[in-house]
Amino acid sequence: MTGPAHHTTHHRLLSPWVLPIGAAVLSMWLGQLLGWVSPLLVALALGALATNAASPGLRRHLDAVTTAGVGTLMLRLGILLIGFRLSVDHLVAIGVRGVLIAVLTVAISLTTTRWLGRRLGLDDDLAHLLAAGVSVCGAAAIATVQDGVRAKQRHVAVALALVTVLGTAWIAVIPLLAGMLGLSDLDAGIWAGASIHEVAQVVAAGTLLGPTALAVAVSVKLTRVLLLAPVHALAVRSARTPGTDAVPLVPWFVAGFLVAALLRSTGLMPAMLLTGLDAAATFMLAGAMACLGLGIIARSLWPLPWRAVTVAVLGTCTVTVVPLALVLLT
Repeated sequence: MTGPAHHTTHHRLLSPWVLPIGAAVLSMWLGQLLGWVSPLLVALALGALATNAASPGLRRHLDAVTTAGVGTLMLRLGILLIGFRLSVDHLVAIGVRGVLIAVLTVAISLTTTRWLGRRLGLDDDLAHLLAAGVSVCGAAAIATVQDGVRAKQRHVAVALALVTVLGTAWIAVIPLLAGMLGLSDLDAGIWAGASIHEVAQVVAAGTLLGPTALAVAVSVKLTRVLLLAPVHALAVRSARTPGTDAVPLVPWFVAGFLVAALLRSTGLMPAMLLTGLDAAATFMLAGAMACLGLGIIARSLWPLPWRAVTVAVLGTCTVTVVPLALVLLT
C-alpha cells in the first residue's frame, strides 16, 4: 500500500535524522570556511540553540530525535571511524620522548581529576566525564564515556560546556606562554598537543606556533586520542556497581576504533579512501554532537555547579602543567 499512511510512516522514520544531518553538513561547511573552528563544537552549539529556541511543535520533533537514538548511533560510528586517523607513524614522528609525555600526561591528569572530583564530593559520573574530557580529547571523549558510566544528561551538558570553554581559551594561552618561556618549536608543539582538549583547538594553537610545532602538536594530540580505548575501559570498570547490568569494557565501536587504527598503520590504504573516511568521521561526530547539544538547556545549566567548575579548571591546569614540567625536565 502506497497511500497517505505509507508516506506518513516514511516521514516519521526519516524525521529524526533531519536535524543531525543538517547540523553536520552546516557545521562542516563552517569549519572549512573558518579553518580554526571545530565542526564538532559548531554542531554542539547548533543543537543547543535549537533546543533553547524551540517552539512546542519543534520541541516534539527534537524529543523524537533524542528518543530515536540517532545521536548514539552516529557517535559510535564516528568513534570507530576516528581510528582511521591514527597510525604508528604519528608515534614515530614524535619519538619516545613525545609518546611518554603524552601517555604520562593522560595518566596523571585522569587520576588527578578523578581524585579532585571525589575530594570535592562531585557526582561520580560527572567526575568521570570531566576527567576524560580534559585528559583525552574534549567533547568526543565525554560523549564516548557517557554511556559507560551511565551519566545524567545534565552532567553531560555541564561537562561539555566547561571543557569546551576551557579548551577554546587555551588556543591563545598556550602559544602566548610558550613564547614567554622561550620554548623551541619541538617543545612548544609537544606542550600544545599534550595540554589542549580538542584536536581542532590543537590545530588552531599549532598554527599560531608555526608549521614545525603544528606537525608535532597534532601527532602528540593523536597519541592522546589513541588512549581513548583504555580510558573508556577504566571509566566503565570504576563506575560498575553490584546488581546492575554490566557495560562491556570494550564495546564494539571502541574495538572497531582500534582495528581501524591497525588498518591505517599497515600503510596499504589509499590516500583518497583515508580522506573520505576522515570526512565521514567528522560528519558522524558532528551529527552526534548536535544531538548532545539538544540536552543543553540553558535554564537548567545555569548556574554552573561550583564543584564542577573547580574540578574542570584544576583538571585543565593539571593537563597543562604536567607536560610543561616533563618538557622542561627532559
